[in-house]
Amino acid sequence: MKRSRILGAGHYVPERIVTNDELSQMMNTNNEWIVERTGIQERRWFTPGVDTVTNMSAKASRMAMERAGIAVQDIDFIVFATITSDYFLPGNGVLLQRELGLDSIGALDIRNACSGFIYALSVADQFIKTGMYKHILVVGAEIQSSALDKSDEGRSSAVIFADGAGAVVLGAVEENESGILSTHLHSQGAYAEELYCIAPSSSGKVRISQEMIDRGDFFLKMNGNAVFKHAVVRFMEVIQEALDANHLQKEDLDLLIPHQANLRISQYIQQKLQLPDEKVFNNIMYLGNTTAGTIPIALSQAWEQGRLKKDDLICLAAFGSGFTWASALLRW
Repeated sequence: MKRSRILGAGHYVPERIVTNDELSQMMNTNNEWIVERTGIQERRWFTPGVDTVTNMSAKASRMAMERAGIAVQDIDFIVFATITSDYFLPGNGVLLQRELGLDSIGALDIRNACSGFIYALSVADQFIKTGMYKHILVVGAEIQSSALDKSDEGRSSAVIFADGAGAVVLGAVEENESGILSTHLHSQGAYAEELYCIAPSSSGKVRISQEMIDRGDFFLKMNGNAVFKHAVVRFMEVIQEALDANHLQKEDLDLLIPHQANLRISQYIQQKLQLPDEKVFNNIMYLGNTTAGTIPIALSQAWEQGRLKKDDLICLAAFGSGFTWASALLRW
């Protein structure tokens, strides 16, 4: 059986920088309030008519393929994680396939929000290990800013979420080589309504109505306290699960890349694991929470900064809407 390895990572974020001071012009907030609660100082929001989930993910994918040293024609399959596809249907996988000039390879869409990229990575890992595919493009990309309630009522989530895309090329290597050691996936739908967006919905008489618009059903809704309370528990559990599955200890970790949900959550996890700053990667301070995009963007930036070295033990971990949570442990 083969092992899968990340051969290259890439990312793209929109040019528009939105500072906390700019948000204070839209809603009753200020820089101190946002930084204290989230750690975010600025984020990237898309420009309508310029940025799309498709073209952002294509730019990230081309960077990942260039770094992996493979041509676009070498890609056998696409696994695309997003909850903000450019179309209600079809999913964004086929749109990326078209954008990259690929012909008829398969494209699978994953809708697991903040945990989406690790879910997508796990799915791709299975395809690689069984020998079905040799090179899979795994993507996480979102445009969240258009789904935010930028009024005082929605400020708790509007200050957090942002836009961007990340991608990795997953390739087959021999079983005794470095690569993905294990992945771990969980969900608990009992808490689905703690972080969700109702519309557009297929369960009503119509998918879009004036009533939905008037109620604000198109805006993201989040119970921040509930999310924080569950996240700090599940993050710890799923990281430990990955270490236990591979008979390793937290001291063996070279780098933890958590989903960039909230800097306070990442710092709490770091403290509990007793990891020094150089063993945790955070970029939420200047990029915000890009949902499925956070981990692949962080991987790409960590590679650029020289923080991913051969045979380093890397843990990826995420928690988000669903509730869903997941981890992946790998040797770089």
